[in-house]
This record gives sequence, structure tokens and C-alpha cells, in this order.
Amino acid sequence: MTRIAAVLARQRMAQAAPRGVDPDEFLRAVAEDTYEVVAGLELVTPVLLTSVPGLDDIVWPGTEVITVAEDEPLTAVLTRLRPGSSGEDQVAVVNADAPDLPPLLIGKLFRELGRAEITICPAESGGAVAMACALPAPSWADFDLDAYDVVKELRAQAPGPRRVATTPGWHRLRRPEDVERLDPGLEGWDNTRALIRAR
Repeated sequence: MTRIAAVLARQRMAQAAPRGVDPDEFLRAVAEDTYEVVAGLELVTPVLLTSVPGLDDIVWPGTEVITVAEDEPLTAVLTRLRPGSSGEDQVAVVNADAPDLPPLLIGKLFRELGRAEITICPAESGGAVAMACALPAPSWADFDLDAYDVVKELRAQAPGPRRVATTPGWHRLRRPEDVERLDPGLEGWDNTRALIRAR
């Protein structure tokens, strides 16, 4: 089985930059920190999905970088991931605006696929931090990780009960004030931390 963990970085994420921080530098910092979380996972292949030109230099050598359109639906993006030959491949897509996401939560997304077709890590202010599913993705699902109640929407689309599971939630940095949610006591998010301190 191949497990892919894909970081999704879109240009609009730059709008969450706090006052005094360059939006493009902020986007780069949070995306790199989120990628570092994903790339550090064992038995997982990291991938970067991005609409941001030049962001490919934040990834480790050998990491696949897939250019996506800014508003390209996630359902379409998932069709561009290349599964392996086992036929049992799984993918987790992590929004790049979660630089302090605990790796354990990504692991839980994969683990919950044992009982559901799709698993969601909800965002505390609506939407989702991340999702996971098998590849190819379920044909009945239309993914929108920015939809306020993405779990409710997916469950309404599902052809039967228990197709969509959830894990404990986390937070995303979608507004300038969201940086206050970052916990200085947590390890990681070094690039974001340095950028915020420098202001």
C-alpha cells in the first residue's frame, strides 16, 4: 500500500498574513512548515499541490510537485495523483495553512479509513484542516475543504451511512488574527514562528 500525504497550498492563503508581515513570505513560511510535518511522517510519500509559482523550492529533493489552478476543485486535483500498482493506495490532503498540525492527526486520518471511505479532520472555525480517502477517490464525493460544514455536506452526498468519519479537529490560519492560535510551546512551525517574531 502506498500512502500519499499532499500539502495543498493556494495563493489565497496569503490573505491570512498578520499586520506587518509580507503576505507572500507568510504563505511560504506556513506552507513550508506544513510540508515539514508531512515530509517527516514514516511510510508516507509527500507531495506538494500548489497554485503558487516558485513554491517548489520548499520541498525536499525528489518530492513530486503538482501545479494546480487557484480555484481547481479538489475532486479534480485528486484525479491527478498517481496511485501505485497495489490498488490499495490512500491519500491525505492537508491544507497548507496548518503549520503546527500534530503529525498524529494525519496518522489518525489514515487509520480511520479502515472503517470509512473518507475521513475528515475538521477545522475549528468551519471547513476542514485535512481529509483522507482511497485512490481513486470515491466517485460520489465532491470535496470542498473550505465549505463551512464539509462533514455534513459529504454525508449528504454519501450513498449510505458511515461513509464519512471524523478525527479530532485542529485550527487553520485563515485570518490575520488566527496566528494567536499558534502555541509557542509546541515544537515545529519554525518558519512561521521566526517570521511572526521578526515583525
